[in-house]
Amino acid sequence: MQRAVEYTEEALISGLRNDDDKALAYLYKLHYPMVSHFILSNSGTSDEAKDIFQEGVLIFYEKVKDGTLELTCQIKTYLYSVCRRLWLKKLAEKNRFSGTLDSEDFISLEDEVVTPEETEHKFSVMERAMNMLGEPCRTLLEDFYIKDNSMQDISEKFGYTNADNAKNQKYKCLMRLKKLFFAAYKTAAPAEF
Repeated sequence: MQRAVEYTEEALISGLRNDDDKALAYLYKLHYPMVSHFILSNSGTSDEAKDIFQEGVLIFYEKVKDGTLELTCQIKTYLYSVCRRLWLKKLAEKNRFSGTLDSEDFISLEDEVVTPEETEHKFSVMERAMNMLGEPCRTLLEDFYIKDNSMQDISEKFGYTNADNAKNQKYKCLMRLKKLFFAAYKTAAPAEF
């Protein structure tokens, strides 16, 4: 069985510049779940997630190919920022958004400019919060949000009596993560990362 190729950020960019199909496939495999989760959590469908990610990758790819890419953050941060902006623009056109935002919040959110450095800072703080969270919460949240495992699968893996108990535990873990994230975010300046 052939081992999957892993790329550094520089090697990935170089691979894309040289039309390496494996580099492109690696980019999709590594970063699509994050963008898909964001879009599915914000009124999107699986097809819309695929379309937005494809559009974001195309923007990234074109900048790599024509040499205009000035990357001041990780590739995942860049792609997430681009795809987030594309999705918010599409939602504004559709005039719908799920969650706690009302139309005034959405308009100001659409107008906000989030720099790659700010997004990178948020990812760093989230990573720190995940590390502080501990087990089994860290693995449970990663299994659900990153690996897209079902609550039934998680229930069996962690030995919960049913999927509802696993769902309750996921909620408790998410609330703990939220507290850790905001506590760390309030005390950490972007320069610390």
